[in-house]
Amino acid sequence: MMQHVYDFSEGSLEMKELLGGKGSNLAEMTRLGLPVPKGFVITTATCIDYLEQGEELDSMTQSEINAALIRLEESSEKGFSDTENLLLVSVRSGATVSMPGMMDTILNVGLNDANVACFAQITQDERFAYDCYRRLLQMYGNVVYGIDMKHFDNILNQVKRNKRYSQDFQLTADDLKDLITQYKEIYINLAGKAFPQDVKAQIMGAVEAVFKSWNNDRAKIYRKLNNIPDSIGTAVTIQEMVFGNKNKESGTGVLFTRNPSTGEDQLYGEFLLNAQGEDVVAGIRTPISINRLNESMPEIYTELLDMTNKLEQHYKDMQDVEFTIEDRKLHLLQTRNGKRGAKSAFKIAVDFVNEGILTKEEALLTIDPESINQLLHPTFDEKDLAQAELVTDNGLPASPGAAMGHVVFDAGTAKEWSALGKPVILVRHETSPEDIEGMSVSEAIVTNHGGMTSHAAVVARGMGKCCVAGCDVLEINEEQKSLRYPGGSLVEGDIISVDGDTGSLYVGAIQTRNSDLDENYHTVMSWANDIAIVKVRMNAETPLDIQAGLDFGATGIGLVRTEHMFFKPEPLRELRRFILSNSDKERKDAIGSILIHQQSDFREIFELIQDKPTVIRLLDMPLHEFLPNSKQDIELVASQQNVAVEDISQRLTGLKELNPMLGHRGCRLATTYPGLYLMQAEAIMLAAIELNNKGIAVKPEIMIPLVSTERETAYLREIIQERIETLLEEHQVQVAYTIGAMIETPRASLIADKIAQHSDFCSFGTNDLTQMAFGYSRDDAGKFLNQYVNEGVLAYDPFQRVDEEGVGALLKIAIENIKKVNSTMKLGICGEHGGNPKSVELFASLGFSYVSCSPYRIPIARMAAAQSAIKLNQ
Repeated sequence: MMQHVYDFSEGSLEMKELLGGKGSNLAEMTRLGLPVPKGFVITTATCIDYLEQGEELDSMTQSEINAALIRLEESSEKGFSDTENLLLVSVRSGATVSMPGMMDTILNVGLNDANVACFAQITQDERFAYDCYRRLLQMYGNVVYGIDMKHFDNILNQVKRNKRYSQDFQLTADDLKDLITQYKEIYINLAGKAFPQDVKAQIMGAVEAVFKSWNNDRAKIYRKLNNIPDSIGTAVTIQEMVFGNKNKESGTGVLFTRNPSTGEDQLYGEFLLNAQGEDVVAGIRTPISINRLNESMPEIYTELLDMTNKLEQHYKDMQDVEFTIEDRKLHLLQTRNGKRGAKSAFKIAVDFVNEGILTKEEALLTIDPESINQLLHPTFDEKDLAQAELVTDNGLPASPGAAMGHVVFDAGTAKEWSALGKPVILVRHETSPEDIEGMSVSEAIVTNHGGMTSHAAVVARGMGKCCVAGCDVLEINEEQKSLRYPGGSLVEGDIISVDGDTGSLYVGAIQTRNSDLDENYHTVMSWANDIAIVKVRMNAETPLDIQAGLDFGATGIGLVRTEHMFFKPEPLRELRRFILSNSDKERKDAIGSILIHQQSDFREIFELIQDKPTVIRLLDMPLHEFLPNSKQDIELVASQQNVAVEDISQRLTGLKELNPMLGHRGCRLATTYPGLYLMQAEAIMLAAIELNNKGIAVKPEIMIPLVSTERETAYLREIIQERIETLLEEHQVQVAYTIGAMIETPRASLIADKIAQHSDFCSFGTNDLTQMAFGYSRDDAGKFLNQYVNEGVLAYDPFQRVDEEGVGALLKIAIENIKKVNSTMKLGICGEHGGNPKSVELFASLGFSYVSCSPYRIPIARMAAAQSAIKLNQ
């Protein structure tokens, strides 16, 4: 039979999943002998059961709570009806994962019309007693009965105005009695019921309300933003009240054991005398720096310092502590691992290792990999951000960072304005190769079509630029150079701010700030390198991308997307000549010109990457994507190519595909136009030969994309290898090259052992594999994926974090079969999942050799790879 309730004395830190973070920590502090007020915890499992039943607490749970309340009266030596020592309790939420402020809490539970007068006599402070009752009525009415707090605040503020009070503590006992009378009328008028006078009924109502708060809107949003499962529920902690608002010898406060912004080893926090906890966090009064406590109550400050040091040593982490002082007696109400910024996280990790509190492995596990984004990109100033006018928050955070600039709607204007020194934000329905120069000079890119792997997203990440994609609430009129959004409109030249970390847009300019990669960062990342088994490469093909990747510690290139090389004007023009030509000679001439550009591009890559391994994916995109779409662009290309507009339109019609992601692309294109692939292989090897002759032993790894059959893999490898060997023989040189396959279809995963027989390595394209496994278009799925995640159809977006159940199963099958053929084969990930920490953990457990991701995700992936190695060895 399931136990629903645990006294603090029965619990421990190891019971966190059952007792929640707050409850397990209170139990642990009790076990350590720290001054924790008595109490008990109602489990997270009880919460889940209650929410599924949806009516009221079952009789067994109520029975256990009643028994626990009797034990609490005994252990605290107080009673709910004791005329000499009255017991009041707090009822607080506490999930397994910290969700500060997201769920509900009620204080002073147990007061009623009968015992409040008794409480006044016990404390010999009538004002204090009625103030506690007033607070209970407010909190209980809001949390349990759903009465908007403004109704209580309006009455409170009116009394203060009439009496000319500036602070709540100026209210007299008579004032508070009058407020209580009016508050109870609010219950009748708005809730249709009286405030419950029975103490047990109060407690049961409070417990149910806290359970229900697990599903309030702010809690749901917080869980979504922080990838917290909806299924874990919250525990409820019922604890003996201690009173920081009892008198001037009492107070309450919140502190961090170290500075959460800088990581400095000093107490950081605030307190208030003659106050309860909500006064500190609600901004009702201006709190005082914790250091001032050393002046007013030096013995309490010293005691607090000793206790917080003990907590740090025990938990081996910076702590966030809530405390109350009642009549100069210190009580600890909560401790939890403190949230901190990325910069301080690295300093604290280094300091804890130097102080002998943590090993390097333990210190690495304290770093949130995703938080490293704060150090790599600009972020908005939090104060400015809080005051900014929101345009939309429904975009996809396609590339991180923060940027502001003038809205422009075409690449030409972006180039023109940027040349004049104006920062610009390029806003488009979707981007295309024609936009590349405009994208390169923009501070950020915004689209209202496309997903996390759209052209805009991929290119922006490669450039290290902020990008928000899929903002479908924007009505963009590129011709009139304007856009509408739910709250207003913008025209070209208006200034907006773009948050690539959240997918939000704002009206006007918001101040940004940069972070530095300091010595602590480099120290911690060196530990990560020493421990990680899975290597981290970059997805990059431009000099800017490659240098960024090298600066961030990439061990090589895991994906050169050769189609991106054709976004530059000259090679794009030659490729279009190839596509639009009607004769073999014209195509051969075009290929000859393209070869020169490709060889130059690969030479540039090899000069930067030197002897690090480099996976080069041969052409993957369908040909129609290299042709223009708009009437204006078609006319421009017709003029450049000296062909009729009708010819381009006709060719577009001929190349049009119903589902281009499943159509004539990748290795299928190579089979139809082998000259393109052979030209690319030749360009790669000519560039490698050049570097080889300079004494640089480059390591090209040539990858054939989108294979689904053994035969197409064998055929393409054969003709590519034949061309390369002929070339090497002609030049009388040796270059250490390999030819591998990109596995990105379910069929290829299932026959990976057969494909591996014709491959020197295999790299998995998890973007396409996810798309094909689910049957979701990665560019269109944004129309429903958010809803799926919000409603629990999917636990997370599978294009951001690899789907472990389905895609993960395909990966496992593929690897197991490959290992039967070649136990030492190099296995990689080249989809953007390679930069997602949870995905990296899965890849490490499956035995991948390396992951690859966009340059600005590399530090995140390196940290995740190190943490994965530590967890696998635990």
